[in-house]
Order: sequence, then structure tokens, then C-alpha cells
Amino acid sequence: MSTPKINTPLQSPERRRFFEVAGRYGFTTAVLAVSGGYLWSEADLARAADDEDAKQKAAKHTMIFGTEYKADAFHTYPIMQTQFKSNLEALSKGAVYVKLHPAGQLGVGGALAQKVQAGTIQGGSVSLSNFSPFTPVVDLINVPFWCGENQKFANLVTSAAWNGEITPKVTAKGYKPMFYFTVDPRTVAVRKGFGKIVKTPDDMKGMKMRVPSSKLLQQFYRLAGANPTVVAWGETPSALKQGVADGLDPAVGALYTFGFIDILEAITLVESVPDAQMFAANYKWFESLPKNLQAAFDEASAKTQAESFAQILVARKNSMDAMGKAGIKFYTPTAAEKKQWVEACGEQRPEWNDIKKELAGSIDLFDKMKAAANTKGPITIAG
Repeated sequence: MSTPKINTPLQSPERRRFFEVAGRYGFTTAVLAVSGGYLWSEADLARAADDEDAKQKAAKHTMIFGTEYKADAFHTYPIMQTQFKSNLEALSKGAVYVKLHPAGQLGVGGALAQKVQAGTIQGGSVSLSNFSPFTPVVDLINVPFWCGENQKFANLVTSAAWNGEITPKVTAKGYKPMFYFTVDPRTVAVRKGFGKIVKTPDDMKGMKMRVPSSKLLQQFYRLAGANPTVVAWGETPSALKQGVADGLDPAVGALYTFGFIDILEAITLVESVPDAQMFAANYKWFESLPKNLQAAFDEASAKTQAESFAQILVARKNSMDAMGKAGIKFYTPTAAEKKQWVEACGEQRPEWNDIKKELAGSIDLFDKMKAAANTKGPITIAG
């Protein structure tokens, strides 16, 4: 199975250099060289490699941390893996060393989530949709039009309600949630040749909408009048090119970062559900740390969460600028059009009640989460 190419500012000569450096000095040094701007400097690379080696030897604990994303993906996708490494190492005063494994080296999606759960690795970053088979309760965020806006999602995942009710259920599955963040809300993006911009659910009637194996997202697009079509992520580009699928729904930054720039015609910013991720550690590993390092770990996680939310606007602008230059059109629904989306698909519809009960445990608990999403939290999202 092929995987979508990752279209980031790291171009072919830099990519070759990246893998050359990784082979000689290790992936963590190569990642830091990209983010630090010294990929071509032998002296700086050698110094960084020596520094990394010395840090790892001096540390009392090593955290192997895997992601699906390349070192410089943060330019267009707000995943702050190098920032987390720096934050934890600094706040633990060198007692914890973070060994980064980016770009899917240790697996992607469910495979990476499973390795974290099993303790094969100490931590990783995976979408909540890919975590949901292991921790179903987090799939609540895929009920549309209640926490899709970035500010509402930030309010929700930093709230006492979420961390009192949802986080313990995640912990019970073997994960220590480090922090949650969102790339941006999901979109409705259509392939070249589709011929129209999707402005309201009426424009989706009969549309073949690519979805992952999420029952919630399938129900969402059925309510919108589309034909949800389950397509593996790696097969999605060819499905769009061949007309097997007409559209897909990742956030703007994800569409650019994963190389859909040459495939899409238009992107509608519907703000339906968050395209969300979780940084998670293996719970038993975290519990094995001394209390002072657990506190440093939590502080580093909170700091990186704030940095991730702050990066959303930058990443979105970089992605939209590049896709706009390529001729992709962007559309923001009017207030009247947004109302049509909510009325057709929103969480208030009775079709969602069974899912709310199944995932949250009760309608009342879901309503508690909804109230938290609508209550301003400690993080303010710009843009």
C-alpha cells in the first residue's frame, strides 16, 4: 500500500541530506538539524550529535517518541515534536532524554497507538480518530458541530469536565494523555473536475465522500446527503484521481502536508469537527517516573500544548498560501449556510443520541462536555 507523499518545505536535496545525516548521526540529530537550520553544517552536526549522545548518557530515563510527521512538518501542520523534546529535557533538568522517531519510522495510525499502549515505545502522537479503537470515548469529538471550532476544542480539552470524566477512561486503557491539540477543523475538500464548491449539505447529495473507518464520520456525511466511502488513507490520492471518491475532509494543513495540492479543486471551511491529535505516553512508564519528574513531564506537556495551539494560524497561512497559488479555491459558508449544516447534521439531531450514550455514558454527560466547550478556558486561539 502506498502512502501519500508528504509535501513540506523539506525539498528533495534536503530530504536526501536529512536521511544521510540520520544514517550517520541518528534521526534525532537530523530532526534537530532541520528545525535548527544547520542540516548542511558538518561542524554543527557533529557538535549536536555529541551533545545528544552526552545528554542521553547523562539522563536517568529515555523516552522513545514516535510521530507520523517529518521534522519540518510544523511549518504547515502544528505538531511540535522538537519543542516537546526541548521542553521536557529542560524542565526535567536533563533527567529525561527524548529520542525522536519522526516520519512514521515506528509506525503510523493505529499501529503507533498500539505500540504506545503496549509500552513498546514510551510515547507518540496520533490522531484521536486513530486512538479511538483503543480508547473509544475520545471519538465523541467526531459528533459534528459542537466542538469543531478551535477555541471550543481548546476549551473542552483543558476543562475540568473533560479531564475529570474522559481522561480517566483513556488512562484505564494504558495511556497517559500528555495533551490534546487540533490541526484545525475538518473541511469538505473536492477533487479536480468535481465542478462545484460545496456550500451547503444540498451540494453533497450523491457525492462520494472519502472517510476513514469512523462510524461517526460516516453517519455525519449520510446526514449531509453524501455517500460515505471508506478508503484507506494510503489509497486516497488514487481514489480521488480515479473518481472513486469525490472529496475528503482533513484540515487545511493536513491536506497540504500530505501532498493533495495537485489533486484538489476547492476546500470548504465548514468547521464541523476538530482534526485533532493526542500526544500520549505509556501510562505504566509515566507512573514509574519519580514524582518530581512526573510534575516536570506535565509542565512540559502543558507548555507544548500552548505552543501547538499558537502554531495553528501560522501553519494554516503557510498551507493556504501555497494551495491558493496552485489555484485551489477556499470557501467559508455564510451564517445562513452554516445554519443549514447544523440543522442537517448537528449534534442536536436524535440520530446522535445512541452514540452519545454509548461513548459518554449518558446524554447528561455529553451535555456537560458541550457546556465545557462553550466555556472559555486558559488557552486563547488566534484566528
